[in-house]
Amino acid sequence: MPLRLIFMGTPDFSVPTLLELVAHGHEIVAVYTRAPKPGGRRGLQLQPTPVEEAARKLGIPVLTPKTLKTQEALDEFSAFDADAAVVVAYGMILPQAILDAPKLGCYNLHASLLPRWRGAAPINRAIMEGDAESGVMVMKMDVGLDTGDVAMAERLAITDNMTAVDLHDRLSRLGADLMVRAMAALDRGGLQLKKQGEDGVTYAAKIDKAEARIDWSKPARAVLRHIHGLSPFPGAWAELAGVSENARVKILRCELAKGSGAPGGVLDDKLTIACGEGAIRIIELQREGKGRMQAADFLRGVPLKAGARFS
Repeated sequence: MPLRLIFMGTPDFSVPTLLELVAHGHEIVAVYTRAPKPGGRRGLQLQPTPVEEAARKLGIPVLTPKTLKTQEALDEFSAFDADAAVVVAYGMILPQAILDAPKLGCYNLHASLLPRWRGAAPINRAIMEGDAESGVMVMKMDVGLDTGDVAMAERLAITDNMTAVDLHDRLSRLGADLMVRAMAALDRGGLQLKKQGEDGVTYAAKIDKAEARIDWSKPARAVLRHIHGLSPFPGAWAELAGVSENARVKILRCELAKGSGAPGGVLDDKLTIACGEGAIRIIELQREGKGRMQAADFLRGVPLKAGARFS
C-alpha cells in the first residue's frame, strides 16, 4: 500500500526525491516549502522555490508557512492525516509537535555520513576538509540538529576533480533512491533504526563569504579542495595583480599540477599557479562582472606571463 506523505523541501537538491516518491506510487497529500523570494532581472518578481515549481506541475497542494510553531500551523499540518513526512533541505526547524503529528514520524534525507557534518553545509565542508567520501543518510527526526536515529545510508567517494555542484547532483540522485527504499521499508514495517554514535561529530556551518578568499600559502591539494568546495557558489577568489588594476577572479575548477614558486605566482602560460607546496592549474574561472569561461579563453583576452601573481 502506498503511504500518505507530506513532503517538505526547498532547493533543487530536494526535487528528485519528490519526483521519485510520486513515481513509486506514494500519495503526496501536501508539499511544504519556503515562501517565494524576489528575483528576476530587476528583483521585482517573486520566484517560487524549485520544489514549489515541481509540486504545482504535479498538481500537489503547496504551503509556505512562515512558522510551524503556532497552533494554527499544527492544526493545518495534522489535518492532512499523513502516515509520515519526508524532509529534504526544507530550511525550517520542525518543533516537537510537528514531529509527533504523522503516525510513523518524520524522516530527513541528509547529505553527509552522520554524525560527521551535521548542519547546514555538509557538501561544501566535506570537500573543503579533504574528506575521502561523503554520502546520504535517512534518519528519523528529533528536535536536535541532525541527531536523530539513522535508518539507511549510501556512500560516495569524493575525488579531487569533484566540485560542490558535482557532489550535490550525485548525492541528490542517490538520496532520492535511498528515500524511496526507506519509505518502502517503513510501509512494510521493516525500517530499522540505529542511534548515531558520538565519536566523530562535526558541524557543517553555513558558508560565510569571508571564507572564499584563496590562501595560496596552503599546500596545493588544500587549495584545490577549497576551490572545489566553494564552486560554483559563492566561488573561491583571488586578485590578479598587474593587469591594469587588481581584478578579482573566481576560480571554479582546477587540477593538481607540477611546479613550485612563490605562493600565488603564475608559473607558465597555462595558468599554473604556485601554492605553499606544489601547484594547481586553473581550468575554469570567472572575472568579476563576466560569465564563467575556460582558462584558454581567459588567456586569449588577458595574456599572462610567468611573474604575474594572484594575491
